[in-house]
Amino acid sequence: MNVQPYLYFGGKSEEAIEFYKDAIGAQVEMLMHFKDMPADQKSMMQPGSEDKVMHACIKIGDSPIFISDGDCGGTPKFEGVTLTLNASDEAEAEKLFAALGKDGQVQMPMAETFFATRFGMVADKFGVSWMVLSPKPMA
Repeated sequence: MNVQPYLYFGGKSEEAIEFYKDAIGAQVEMLMHFKDMPADQKSMMQPGSEDKVMHACIKIGDSPIFISDGDCGGTPKFEGVTLTLNASDEAEAEKLFAALGKDGQVQMPMAETFFATRFGMVADKFGVSWMVLSPKPMA
């Protein structure tokens, strides 16, 4: 069993996918627009959403994340959920944090903690919260 996040961007999925490709090296595994639905299913589509993302899968490192524009209803709200990136070292953690924070909001600046050589929290420009860390070796 595994748990897989599914993020709804309310009409900004294509922009989000491009941002994650550039910022953290996400790779698009699959992307389907609403216009790609079978004809007998198109009555479920919101008017004007033909070119919006019905379903996509991006891969960040080894982790797949599903993305959709959902009902294309505007500003998404990502409350109560945080995604975590475990960097391979301090330099990668700093780089990932800076890239995710571009036009976003730093919630906790990068610093050393008792559990990580670098740890920080940031909400990206879409409002998705991220924790970025370079873990300390386990003793």
